[in-house]
Amino acid sequence: MRDHDQRRRMVVGITGASGIVYGIRLLELLRDCGIESHLVMSRAAQTTLAYETSFKVAEVEALATVTYPINDIGAACSSGSFKTMGMIVAPCSIKTVSEIATGTTNNLISRSADVALKERRRVVLLLRETPLHLGHIRSLAAVTEAGAIVCPPVPAFYARPQNLSDMIEHTLGRVLDLFDIEIGTLRRWTGEKTRGGKEGAKMHRVETGEI
Repeated sequence: MRDHDQRRRMVVGITGASGIVYGIRLLELLRDCGIESHLVMSRAAQTTLAYETSFKVAEVEALATVTYPINDIGAACSSGSFKTMGMIVAPCSIKTVSEIATGTTNNLISRSADVALKERRRVVLLLRETPLHLGHIRSLAAVTEAGAIVCPPVPAFYARPQNLSDMIEHTLGRVLDLFDIEIGTLRRWTGEKTRGGKEGAKMHRVETGEI
């Protein structure tokens, strides 16, 4: 495989945090973009999968190019010499954030993220936790200082989502933007509604704090 092709790999971690649909849809989008995905699911993620969806573990794993057991310390993505575009953890539990922040690599998800960070590759964490106490916030600060991007899946209502799928698609489109991956369906803000008309004037006033 050519070096260029080797960099068209993405490591995907799925933890037991609520919102496992983000990880499932991410695998589908990567597949559709022709990007090789290397999946690691935690045991807690498998439990959450049964609670939140009708998917079976095997069906999720089938969406990935390669899958690894959570404790496979000999996996390809556990080494910095294995070239990738980086890693996305979707969803990401606060436990996983804390492990990555401290360099405590208790499993293959935190190990893969640690490897990506030491190789100065992009790591994006879709944190699913609220509200946050001070310990959480300190972990988020530490993981950001280490080079990761904390990207909570916050819906963008300017896109006027019609359903949950629209919200998921927009969030993942913005996440993939961080890797310069264009999915072709992301509705982007152009500023057009701030020009002219009562609606535009009102929106401009809201944005500038006048109302």
